[in-house]
Amino acid sequence: MFRLFWFFCLFCILSPLSASEPEPATEAGVTPEAEVALKIVQGKCQLCHGLEGEASNVVYPRLAGQHKNYIVKQLHDFRSGQRTGTMNEMAKDLTDPEITALADYFSSKPTLKHRVRNKEFAQVGWYIFHRGNEYSGVPACASCHGENGEGSDILPRLAGQHKRYISDQLTEFHTRKRHNDNAIMHSVASKLTEMEIEAVATYASGLE
Repeated sequence: MFRLFWFFCLFCILSPLSASEPEPATEAGVTPEAEVALKIVQGKCQLCHGLEGEASNVVYPRLAGQHKNYIVKQLHDFRSGQRTGTMNEMAKDLTDPEITALADYFSSKPTLKHRVRNKEFAQVGWYIFHRGNEYSGVPACASCHGENGEGSDILPRLAGQHKRYISDQLTEFHTRKRHNDNAIMHSVASKLTEMEIEAVATYASGLE
């Protein structure tokens, strides 16, 4: 009877410990930086840029598959005010590690493209993109942004970007409203006609 009593007491003491649930584990393969990025995306970025960087509206850029260093630079420029727009408010409180985490997050997402409906008009864009316009002094877009619009470590990927967003940015370079990137874009955009801008944007949006 005495032994049974002590066995019962020992069971009562140990049971809460054995029944306690472990701390929730981090999802396998997800780094702390990725968790930080996801929280920021869900809290700030998702409304405009989509959870996967696909963009919720054609006036916002697709960030999926965009180059990491390019995203880092743009967020730094928005934070400092060197590039102006609605993103200034979103970026003002981001830390350097958070910016890097966001760039890692979006650059890792699969790239997208648009279905081009006006293929004849897109051919005009193809010509400007790959050949330029020798009569007005416009160089080929591909000479900087790549034959497939893939961009580089410091130049943006244009392939699959929203047509409206590309045309808006070219217009901003043309009017010098945007001035945080390579000054050569001011010279190039100033020589493009409205039709050429729309044609290039149409063509690039269909690249992958």
